[in-house]
Amino acid sequence: MQIPLINLKRQHQALQPEIEAAVLQVLAGAQYIMGQNVTAFEKEFADYIGVKHAIAVGNGTDALVIALESLGIGPGDEVITTPFTFFATAESISAVGATPVFVDVRLDTYNINENQIEAKINSKTRAIMPVHIFGQPCEMDKINAIAAKHNLHVIEDACQAVSAEYKGKKAGALADIACFSFFPTKNLGCAGDGGMITTDNDRLADICRALRIHGSGEAGEKAYNLLNNIDVSTTDNQDGDHTVYNPSKYYNYLIGHNSRLDELQAAILRIKLKKLDECQKQRQDHARYYNEALQETDLVRPAAMDNIRHAYHLYILQSENRAAITRYLNSKGVATGIYYPIPLHLQKAYTDLGYQLGDLPQVEYLSHRTFAIPVFPELSAEEREYIAAALTEASNVKKT
Repeated sequence: MQIPLINLKRQHQALQPEIEAAVLQVLAGAQYIMGQNVTAFEKEFADYIGVKHAIAVGNGTDALVIALESLGIGPGDEVITTPFTFFATAESISAVGATPVFVDVRLDTYNINENQIEAKINSKTRAIMPVHIFGQPCEMDKINAIAAKHNLHVIEDACQAVSAEYKGKKAGALADIACFSFFPTKNLGCAGDGGMITTDNDRLADICRALRIHGSGEAGEKAYNLLNNIDVSTTDNQDGDHTVYNPSKYYNYLIGHNSRLDELQAAILRIKLKKLDECQKQRQDHARYYNEALQETDLVRPAAMDNIRHAYHLYILQSENRAAITRYLNSKGVATGIYYPIPLHLQKAYTDLGYQLGDLPQVEYLSHRTFAIPVFPELSAEEREYIAAALTEASNVKKT
């Protein structure tokens, strides 16, 4: 049996008729940029998350960069974050000229250790960027309380956590501003790149809308007036055909980005959003099965925290013998993934920050132990039984 870590072909086949019809409709309408599907998807996503504003952008990294810029974070500033995440988290901080400051993680959730954040705060600190890694929300009450005490912003990196919940609220509605990725392998993924910014803050939303389109047009003028305390009423009209000719885009008010969610991707995401909760239930069912089936092994299973709904973007196990176990699984046709082999503070790109091996012991420990197994929604009962059996065999082989 051959089982991939994520099966995008199977996912597409289940939705193929709907997706093809939606894509053909967009192509026939010939409105490809900032069209009706983007506008509708923003509204639908905001409603799903439970926020006032959702601003679609080109990808998750751009979402983080634009969110930071909307808060005025730049050169000379520091942003506290986790070293156990995809590189884009810290890269976005560096991209705006600020410095990432890494805090060690918890061994149970793999998230930033909220109890170590305050010790890293100084006069340069402007924000905290927690990452809901693998789909499990951070301890946001504690993080928000620390931020409020020190007058800091909080930016959720929710790129792996769409549909996750913390004390009854969705990830993406737990801080000043939040960011999502719709990379194809995400729980809500498009057929290319895509991202979203969510917030309840009107001012931040207006600035983000301007920054994604070169700081131009009515959105740019509105953001410029906000940033410069100019009390002039302006609108942010997104209607009309932005594909062939939009005269307002030739009037620029801010230095921004070219970061728009493609109309074709928005049409696909609208279909997938309607199926998201159903898919998440399947992920959670798979996770429950693994949790029970692997009880007799010495593999460390994902922690189940109180008052939290895990999105299970990835199902992560720990083992002292990761290399031997993953080799065995691969020999049985079960794909695995190593998340993450090198913590960000030890990446070559961040040599200049001066971190040394041993500075953040928990994340360094995890980087040699953690690995992912398939948990995609379309996984069959037979496949997950096969995976659990192979893991049990691998654990026993390792012991002998």
